[in-house]
Amino acid sequence: MAPKIVTIFNNKGGVGKTTLTYHLAHALGELGKKVLLIDLDPQCNLTIIALPMDVIHDIWAAEDQFIEDFASAREKVGEDAFKDMLQNPRSVHFSLKPTEDGTAEVDALPPPLPLKDNVHIIPGRLSLHLFEAKIGERWSGIYQGDPLSIRTGTRVRALAHEYAKIYGYDIVILDTSPSLGALNRHLLSLADGFIIPCSPDLFSVYGIRNIGDALRTWRKQFDSIFHFLSDQKRSSFPKKFVRFMGYTIYNARRYSKYENELNLAKAHHNYAVQIPETIASSIDAENRLPMDGLLDHSIGSNAVIHSHNTFPSMSQKYHMPMWELPDCGILDAEDRSTIGGNQHAYRATNAAYQEFAADFIRRLELL
Repeated sequence: MAPKIVTIFNNKGGVGKTTLTYHLAHALGELGKKVLLIDLDPQCNLTIIALPMDVIHDIWAAEDQFIEDFASAREKVGEDAFKDMLQNPRSVHFSLKPTEDGTAEVDALPPPLPLKDNVHIIPGRLSLHLFEAKIGERWSGIYQGDPLSIRTGTRVRALAHEYAKIYGYDIVILDTSPSLGALNRHLLSLADGFIIPCSPDLFSVYGIRNIGDALRTWRKQFDSIFHFLSDQKRSSFPKKFVRFMGYTIYNARRYSKYENELNLAKAHHNYAVQIPETIASSIDAENRLPMDGLLDHSIGSNAVIHSHNTFPSMSQKYHMPMWELPDCGILDAEDRSTIGGNQHAYRATNAAYQEFAADFIRRLELL
């Protein structure tokens, strides 16, 4: 069975998107799903959370000459050394580079990097903007049926399916940048579903409007592509356009003294309650799951909406989910004291993210 491909996206940065993505993947893994994370944000924040800096350095350094010119580097190092390179995890840009350069794909995929037995990652790379530029350049060629343009415009989806076929992933999660540029048009249009993490503020409300406008335009392009292409060439694309699965308020400051269902300050609560209505008016019904009460509420209800304070920074420092930190054996003395004093709160994040992940799975099954 093909995996479900999901993007985590917001047109507004700073909403905790990458923290949510990382912890969602681990919670899904604990619920029995096999998950692949692909870091497609050129800022590489997911990679930075997941991996120590020396691991990232070693991956990137080995690839440098291939990012400059893949075919020349392959010829220079020789086939034996190149095959050895493919035995180790590589960045997503390394795997996309043959498509970017218009050369033949490699015969074997580099292995993903395991974070847990059933949670793996393909690291990002700062040079991914080069691939985005090629998507923009070749987009018009898709309408004309140009093979390289179609390959470029569908390569990430194809890569996700190839990895899922080998490793048996149930879910592939694409981490994205906050932009509405060519790369994210490509990623959102070719995914099966997407979710939006939101801050309860003006910027997220306007961000949802922007996303709705972009989806409307991208769907028209998607429908035009299907109209012009032959059945054989259409097979590279998903059968259905992406659908919005829901939102979650995230990283919001808790104000227990306010008597509202979200425990938010009045100004934040006013924006939070506007989100479902903004979704209904901005994202066309054909581009989302049925509202019918489902999209009226944050995914997982209130499970993960409140700020975790400094917990995410500790998670990034030790490259593990927040709930595992109290049992981490390599904590600095100062961190051991800080985390130990809050261990119940750290551990409680596990149940919260599992509740979020369970609702995420329910929505995924409706796609």
